[in-house]
Amino acid sequence: MKLPSLTVSVLIIGAGPTGLTLACDLARRNVDFRIIDKAPAYFAGSRGKGLQPRSLEVFDDLGIVERILSHGRFHLPFRAYEGVTILGDRDLHEGRHPTPDAPYASTLIIAQWRVEETLRQLLTDAGSHVELGTELIGIEQDEDGVTATLQKENAQEQVRCKYLVAADGGRSFVRKFMKFGFEGETWEDARMFVGDVRVDGLDRDHWHTWPNHPNGWLALCPLPSTESFQFQAAISSQGEEEASLETFQRLVCERTGRSDLELYDPTWLSLYRVNIRMVDGYRIGRVFLSGDAAHVHTPAGGQGMNTGIQDSYNLGWKLGLALGGANAALLDTYEEERLPVAASVLGITTRLSREFAANKNQLSRDPATLQLGINYRDSSLSNRECPSPLSLEAGDRAPDAPLSDARGGRLRLFDLFRGPWFTLLDIGATGIEGLNGFGERYRENLRIYSIAGERVQTRDSQGILVDDEGHVSRAYRGKERVLVIIRPDGYIGWLGEAGAIGSAESYLRGILKEN
Repeated sequence: MKLPSLTVSVLIIGAGPTGLTLACDLARRNVDFRIIDKAPAYFAGSRGKGLQPRSLEVFDDLGIVERILSHGRFHLPFRAYEGVTILGDRDLHEGRHPTPDAPYASTLIIAQWRVEETLRQLLTDAGSHVELGTELIGIEQDEDGVTATLQKENAQEQVRCKYLVAADGGRSFVRKFMKFGFEGETWEDARMFVGDVRVDGLDRDHWHTWPNHPNGWLALCPLPSTESFQFQAAISSQGEEEASLETFQRLVCERTGRSDLELYDPTWLSLYRVNIRMVDGYRIGRVFLSGDAAHVHTPAGGQGMNTGIQDSYNLGWKLGLALGGANAALLDTYEEERLPVAASVLGITTRLSREFAANKNQLSRDPATLQLGINYRDSSLSNRECPSPLSLEAGDRAPDAPLSDARGGRLRLFDLFRGPWFTLLDIGATGIEGLNGFGERYRENLRIYSIAGERVQTRDSQGILVDDEGHVSRAYRGKERVLVIIRPDGYIGWLGEAGAIGSAESYLRGILKEN
């Protein structure tokens, strides 16, 4: 059978936050791709409603964080009730505020569809779009590529691609078709109704909760930048009530003791069952899984959407380099780095769910849910040229910090990192000599910045940035001159002493070398 000719480098299945993040990252790398979704229209609900600080840093890198922030809210306090009586207010992120090294300090409450809308606009700005009503129905792969069969209305199409990425959710067709292992459990006694509805009679400055009703807890969370609330209510494992507006209204009346809270204009209503499962691998040949297609867990801690976003952020730069001629073995590090993260997230969310039940439905937030501590220290891409004066390790998230340019203008390290390339920081520099040749050899994939502890007067001083407030030194915890290579996804890939330029070049060459 003759295979169709190559029509696209990457085919992305699923246009939720996970698939859209990958599409936007590939677009800025000039990778040709298609992104499809079998739904006939864009999803209008909020399965997820929280963006963690690490995901906000991803969107900062993509250049859309201000738009995201304009649609969300930090520090939305919980207001607990016993019937009509207010028990008190509580901010789960009290005391967490931006710092120079971490500009986003707590969870942003935001409707999932607003996140998707913002990513789609970025995709449109890049000249691409989502193909709705297009379903993947078959996959064949060989050593050179993947042949995907797509169904759109009554017509079929075969697409030949180099790589296929499944971001098609917890019921992933790709995962099932390719027979990925998907081990775990279903909590039959942990079910809830969830949906987006409008509500009259409640203010929008609190996340309203009724934690103590004998039939189960109920919560109504205002979704910023919308007119809706997210409805959540635990229900018995007995019976199979339908997710309907009438059922939601009855539960509100029963559990709040109020008859004045009217629900109307639902955008989606659903019955949710808790599944805790993950795949045994992220890749089979040229087919990759990302997001909920690879891992599903309880909603505790707001991890699902965020973990999917960061799966794609990890994969995007590796696909871009592999397609550009770098060693394809780089793609093996996607599973190497993200599979342990998925396992950790399942552990965190399961623990938080059990604590929620043990503490009479009182929510708590572990700092780990912010995802700033995720690291790839054990990755084959993390190298440290010993001895290094930094206490940070290769594989750690690269901190932010304010600094100034030669003219006194203000900028941040995140401004330097932004874009689809590696960044080399020469921290504690007194000049830029010795790095120009290195930068020229890798100019398509590397940006180099020298950062001095104070203003220096040399003929090269115009190329030096200044850590005039000491925040770079504190964030990187180094007092001696040091070189640091930041990966395109904002993690430290290599670090070493100033004289180790040869080792730094070897690190990059090992990643970028052609097959």
